Amino acid sequence: MVNRVSARAATGALLGLALGDALGYPTEFKSEPLILSMFGPWRQLELPRHARVSDDTQMTLAVGRALRTAGQSGPLEPRLLEGPLREEFTDWYRSPENDRAPGNTCLTACELLLEDGRPWQDASQVGSKGCGANMRVAPVGLVPGLNDEQRAGAAQLQAALTHGHPTALAASDLTAHAVHLLARGTDPAGLVGRLRSYALDHRTHYDHTWLGDLWTRSQDPSPERFIARGWDECLAVLGRLRDAVRTVSPETDPCLATGEGWIAEEALATGLLCFLLFPEEPVTALRRAACTAGDSDSLACLAGAFAGAWLGADAWPADWTDRIEYRGDLLALGALWDA
Repeated sequence: MVNRVSARAATGALLGLALGDALGYPTEFKSEPLILSMFGPWRQLELPRHARVSDDTQMTLAVGRALRTAGQSGPLEPRLLEGPLREEFTDWYRSPENDRAPGNTCLTACELLLEDGRPWQDASQVGSKGCGANMRVAPVGLVPGLNDEQRAGAAQLQAALTHGHPTALAASDLTAHAVHLLARGTDPAGLVGRLRSYALDHRTHYDHTWLGDLWTRSQDPSPERFIARGWDECLAVLGRLRDAVRTVSPETDPCLATGEGWIAEEALATGLLCFLLFPEEPVTALRRAACTAGDSDSLACLAGAFAGAWLGADAWPADWTDRIEYRGDLLALGALWDA
């Protein structure tokens, strides 16, 4: 494979994320044998007629809208993004459509964010590294014109409003960086090495500008020790991912190699593994991610974001994209960033 920039990478990533979410939503919380007995061979898994998504896509759209709002006021910075994120997250919390088995961390943090005057750092759940932070971060990797500091800061800030554990911050940063690299045409064959180098370079960098005094809510003696915990856990799972890409059979549940994805670093690694097993077969990647013992909708939505960023909007079957829930919202954000 060679480096390339695909047509409408942002649209492809957002559609892929939602399609993966809808494909994996019915299989979540089920074992692989049960999924196979209910839905048939995994390579033939079909999108439901009513392609309903989970909170993963809902919160991805919330992050995307917040980025769009913040971008209307000038170059992206924390004070411009925090307000729209709080508003979008709390609107989601109060929405009647918030009925898709949302995570407890998001619900608890959003309830606290509703309180006027409360610093977001006091709402953040610093003990939680659930995958809810990085399954929604793909838009940060798709917004054009951001520099590396803005992209990393925004990825970590959107995570920290709910999931303040350093591993949630690091995994979100890595997920956005991976989406960004793929959308810019980075060869998937070298992606894991690029991500490991990025993690090593950032291992002890705590960004006070974007995170403020969040680290003081932990038991760590310094901000550097706080953030290093997260990067070290991500580096460990990236090592497992590097080995799995070379050795895992596509016919076995990828969760056996890199984890079930309920926590942030495993969601990143297993979602990436499903994509890297089938970098030129996006629908197959989604089906593999959806037929897993783990957090199937989040794993498939991450695999879809990676595949769509790499292959572009034309990667997905029209009869699938035509019936995905929130299609208009996804296309509107994609068109804005692809332009």
